[in-house]
Amino acid sequence: MPVKIEDRPTEAVRDEVIDQLVMNYSHGKLSFEAFERRLDIAMNSQNNVEIAALAEDLDLEVDKDYVENKQRDFEPQFAPHEGEEVDYMVNIFGGSDRSGCWSVAKELRTISVFGGSNIDFSEAVFSQQRTTLKVFCLFGGENVYVPENVNVVSKAFCVFGGVSNKAPSFGNKNAPTIIIEGFVVFGGVDIKLKRTIKEKFVAFADSMKNMFN
Repeated sequence: MPVKIEDRPTEAVRDEVIDQLVMNYSHGKLSFEAFERRLDIAMNSQNNVEIAALAEDLDLEVDKDYVENKQRDFEPQFAPHEGEEVDYMVNIFGGSDRSGCWSVAKELRTISVFGGSNIDFSEAVFSQQRTTLKVFCLFGGENVYVPENVNVVSKAFCVFGGVSNKAPSFGNKNAPTIIIEGFVVFGGVDIKLKRTIKEKFVAFADSMKNMFN
């Protein structure tokens, strides 16, 4: 006998409904406006009945291809033992960027003095489950962009500066963990999602739609 919808974990109901919304939108069963409207409700509601009702009129169920595509798109990229032990980024009266598909070292050390760097982990290939970002910011700063499926822990020591972590962690216990350590003096470290969760789902839905059309 199935568990009543009211008694099921809300996150499980939410995930199932969002998958159905993406599946049906990608196959032309929903307009973009309807998909976006239902997606907003599914992501924000805490009412299981309200969430489940969003998919009651949708007949397409998630299949194996959908699961495989979602796994490739949403899960972090791993290439164990391919990264370096230690990597450096030094910015003195200047700046640098690290983005795209790059191999993340076990430890990344940054020095920013009257300068800064943009470090984008959203398409990075992790070599370790645990990555340490050691920062030294003196009148400088770091912008750190992370995907939604990693965990972020800040342990930096700040003097007339600060670390702003605006990236909610949705990664499970086996997801990569980025640990921020070091010193921030008259500077700052800003951690944020490259894309919101909604933007990620919309982009994934559009990529699936393009595949089927």
